[in-house]
Amino acid sequence: MNYRIHMPTTIQVDKKIKEDLDKLKNHPRETYNQVIARIIHNVSQQREEISQQTISDIEKSLAEIKAGKVSSHKDVKRRLGLR
Repeated sequence: MNYRIHMPTTIQVDKKIKEDLDKLKNHPRETYNQVIARIIHNVSQQREEISQQTISDIEKSLAEIKAGKVSSHKDVKRRLGLR
């Protein structure tokens, strides 16, 4: 992702947010724009990875159900020694 800004803009953030952004800098001269762009990139990747993993898990579960690899609530309770 390339977040080059042609027209700089000013935004207001709480003092605590600015302090948190300062802590997230990879080096002292990294700009807030670069920090925010990196955060956006990381979050976007995580969402995609989580989404793909979830889809994979669902597909696996559906295949197990179709193959008859299921247990009733009653069977699970019995195996766990619950009443």
